[in-house]
Amino acid sequence: MSAALAMALVLSGCTTPQKPPVDRTPLPTVAAPPYLCDHIPLRAVELMTGVRQPIARGDFDLSFGEGVGIGGCAIYQPTGDKKKLLDVDLTPEGGEEWVRAQIKAGDKPLPEIVPGGIGFYTQGGTVEADKTMAGAVLVRGKAQLFVGMSRGLEGRDNAADVIALMKLIAPKLITDATAPRKKKG
Repeated sequence: MSAALAMALVLSGCTTPQKPPVDRTPLPTVAAPPYLCDHIPLRAVELMTGVRQPIARGDFDLSFGEGVGIGGCAIYQPTGDKKKLLDVDLTPEGGEEWVRAQIKAGDKPLPEIVPGGIGFYTQGGTVEADKTMAGAVLVRGKAQLFVGMSRGLEGRDNAADVIALMKLIAPKLITDATAPRKKKG
């Protein structure tokens, strides 16, 4: 009996520790503070990446280019090599035809997120290490919003997370940026 107990102790000491379970909580459906770069909900980023208190650099100017908007937010791991986790970019590139071509080429269309918007999303990269990558592009008029996740959390639906983040931030970033502006004067 003591030999069996000793063997059980030896074997249990040789096993690798289990990773904590992946938090599969859906992203919030309403953007709420605290925010990274004034517009990206911290809680959503933490759920998507599994990284707590990430570092964020960037800002957005929604009045740029006759209200088209411009800006970006890069989000990094807070420790170690500080690898990039997520990119969010707002540019005055537009490109509805390009989006349609991407969808025709096999990318998946985004659900309607903002009135008059069209977009697509992708998941995974070209190598096994990239399998948690995901990205989405949404175009409305001349404004283009990109969300690119360099490193998602294995065990989560990374494409669904990118789409959910787009749903949280696009109404403010792309709709406010492309809203008609009153002429000065």
